[in-house]
Amino acid sequence: MPGSGFRGNPRQLWNAFRWSMKGLQAGWRHEASFRLEAMLAVVLVPLGLWLGHGPLEKIALVLPAVLVLSAELLNSAIEAVVDKVSPDFHELAGRAKDMGSAAVFLLLLLTVLCWGLILGPRWF
Repeated sequence: MPGSGFRGNPRQLWNAFRWSMKGLQAGWRHEASFRLEAMLAVVLVPLGLWLGHGPLEKIALVLPAVLVLSAELLNSAIEAVVDKVSPDFHELAGRAKDMGSAAVFLLLLLTVLCWGLILGPRWF
C-alpha cells in the first residue's frame, strides 16, 4: 500500500527515537519499579558482559535484564490505559494489571534462572 510503513526517512527515524526516549523518561519519572529494575540492569548488564564466557553466555546474562525493563514499560502502559479508561474498580481492569505484573515477575524469575544456571556451577 503506497505511503504506509517505514521507508527509512531520517525524519521518521528521528521522531521514533524521540518518542522512545520520551517513553523511557516517563517510565523513569513515574514508575518506581522501573527505576529499581533499571538500576539493577545498570549493574547486571556490564557484569553479564564481563562474566559471560562467549557470546551466547553474554546474551543469556544480559537479555533477561533488558526484557524485564521492556515488560515493565509495557505493564506501566497497560496500567495507564486501564486507569484512563476505567478509573473505578472493575474485575477485568484488575485482571489486566495483575497479568502485566505477572509478566514482569516471570521475566525476573528468568533472570535469576539464567544467572544461576550459567554462573552457579562456577561459584559452587
